[in-house]
Amino acid sequence: MHYSGGCHCGRIAFEFDSDAPVAEVIECNCSLCAKRGHLLAFVPRDKFTLKTAEKDLGTYTFNTHRIRHHFCAQCGCGPFGEAKAPNGVAMASINMRCVEGFEPSEVKIKKFDGRSR
Repeated sequence: MHYSGGCHCGRIAFEFDSDAPVAEVIECNCSLCAKRGHLLAFVPRDKFTLKTAEKDLGTYTFNTHRIRHHFCAQCGCGPFGEAKAPNGVAMASINMRCVEGFEPSEVKIKKFDGRSR
């Protein structure tokens, strides 16, 4: 499956491919995800393509500083992040709320306790 998305103002645009339709997303309760309302899907970084200039990305890290949470410096929207999975594979965490045509009611939402980590 091929997906595209971006921030609210359009300054950040991206595409990613998934072997199957995204059927499950993660709702993390860490302080950042909870405040932003992220619903996350994860793909290997090599399946993710940033279509716009990297210079337009703001980046925020906290706690262990392992995840680079990217956001648009213009509109503030947080469409994706980057980190390495426990097995060392580079991953992109996609805020599915920023993906065209995404409907939360059509996927399973799995709770993740990021607050306790």
